Amino acid sequence: MQKGKITLPEIGGQAEAIAAAWIGLQEQKEWVSSYIGNESFDEIVFIGSGSSYYQAMIMAATTRLWLGRRAVALPSSDILLFREQSVAGAGRVLLVGVSRSGESSEVILALESVSGLADWTSCGITCYPSSRLGVMTDCLFSPLGQESSTVMTKSFSSMTYMMQSAIALAAGTSFAGQMETVKDLAPDIVGRSAEFAERLATDYRHEKYIYLGMGSYYGVAQEACLKLKEMAYVWTESYGTLEFRHGPKSIVEPGTLVCLLVSEQARAYELKVAEEMKEYGASVLLLTAAKGEDTAFADEVFEIGAVYLSDEARAVLYLPLLQYIGFYTALQRGVDPDHPRNLTQVVTI
Repeated sequence: MQKGKITLPEIGGQAEAIAAAWIGLQEQKEWVSSYIGNESFDEIVFIGSGSSYYQAMIMAATTRLWLGRRAVALPSSDILLFREQSVAGAGRVLLVGVSRSGESSEVILALESVSGLADWTSCGITCYPSSRLGVMTDCLFSPLGQESSTVMTKSFSSMTYMMQSAIALAAGTSFAGQMETVKDLAPDIVGRSAEFAERLATDYRHEKYIYLGMGSYYGVAQEACLKLKEMAYVWTESYGTLEFRHGPKSIVEPGTLVCLLVSEQARAYELKVAEEMKEYGASVLLLTAAKGEDTAFADEVFEIGAVYLSDEARAVLYLPLLQYIGFYTALQRGVDPDHPRNLTQVVTI
């Protein structure tokens, strides 16, 4: 049986899924005005489990910056089991459930736990309109995000893109224009990412993998870390870039790959961290909007392009390479990413 025959085309299909999400959003603009763009809510709480929680991190960071609104990302279980500790309860709260399948029991139970509570309103985003999430509350639907593989790839990209685009529509035309540009750039990024990742996995074999990112890229780093664990069974960790220097850097040695998701906002600080890790013997991979003299020290640099976009808009363009790295590392280690051990597509409790 060919390893990865399900997962590979789904990673490769995310440009189409992103384009479909953009078209789908134009047909769901009423959702934007009713929820994300509704200024009557005092706080927006995005919840998810696993990869969906990392999506929620990106969505919340984008909301805070582009809309200037109070927004937070939490694991679904925090709302279900520790709601009073997680949300202060002052004012109206919009609870946004994030779930690829729409069947994740922690998300469903969390939304049910606030049903009927004063000042709580629920909505969601999923890839399956007939799912429990899709039926129980008003959702955005990513039309081509549905997947057969266990590991989230194009669903992650398309759902994150769709929610960010919804935030952009609520924020104004300049942000919406950025998201439309992202849609147009995606096919080239997906194509270049596949070739780059396959070569990287062939040329290097590391024993430790570290993913670093800040701001909106912290959620992306967390997801990249999870992808490698899920697909290739490789132990890897992820940190906020500057936080990594405060103790965790002690694990860096030859045989370590440090993958830094470079933002333009904190570029100079982040690259100093990467240079330090290089001095400790790590191999360094940079994902960045643009190469420059300041990136010449790195072992590998993948150039995203689109320096003129905000870091937040560019976030989903980092995902294809990170997903392909997980995929091709799995193949190099003889692991089938279509059938990750101990995992199922839907997690229930």
